[in-house]
Amino acid sequence: MVKKDGAEKEIKAVLFDIGGVLQLGGKMRRSPKDVHVSGVHEFIANKLNITIDQYLDSIDSAYAKSIEGQISKSVLLGILSLNLNYPKYKLEKLYKSAYKARFKRNDWLYGVAKQLKKRGYKIGILSDQWHLSKDALIPKKDQIIFDEVAISCDDGMRKPHKEYYDYILKKMNLSPEEVIFIDNQEWNIVPAHKLGMKTILFTDNKKVKEQLAHWGIYVR
Repeated sequence: MVKKDGAEKEIKAVLFDIGGVLQLGGKMRRSPKDVHVSGVHEFIANKLNITIDQYLDSIDSAYAKSIEGQISKSVLLGILSLNLNYPKYKLEKLYKSAYKARFKRNDWLYGVAKQLKKRGYKIGILSDQWHLSKDALIPKKDQIIFDEVAISCDDGMRKPHKEYYDYILKKMNLSPEEVIFIDNQEWNIVPAHKLGMKTILFTDNKKVKEQLAHWGIYVR
């Protein structure tokens, strides 16, 4: 555990986003309201032989409700199957293959998370995902590495709303000043920083390593 100086609280935990951080790939979103990782959705649209605009019109409402946990995975698949005229069981497999084709597990950062946990830091996840990205990008074998996992489709909350940051802090029994939060979107970083968290805007692994070292946390 590290204190940079006597005036600052001890850093006790590191929080990670998933898409664009623990999983690398896809296309960057331009605003919080955009449909996640358009590269995946272009992949699906191409497989279904429809335009990306037709595809996005078909999923838009269901996607928004799913990412905020307003509908179940089963209901989501039912809506998409009807709108896209494609069988539910095939659709789920198609999405899983699309996410796996467009994303690559950030093994180095997972290794960092494990290093930190061994040293006594708490490690957690705070991520916006809809039901179909969650299953592909953070399978249970990866979830169990972390002390706490907060995923929007399960929790009915999402970033950048303050309540979601408060929620994970309460689950981890920590104050904001004790946490480093790593995310690849500035609009998610800003509210965390305002709360008092130390933040890293992810661009690459090298920057994470440098920023952690700035706070006295050295990783391999």
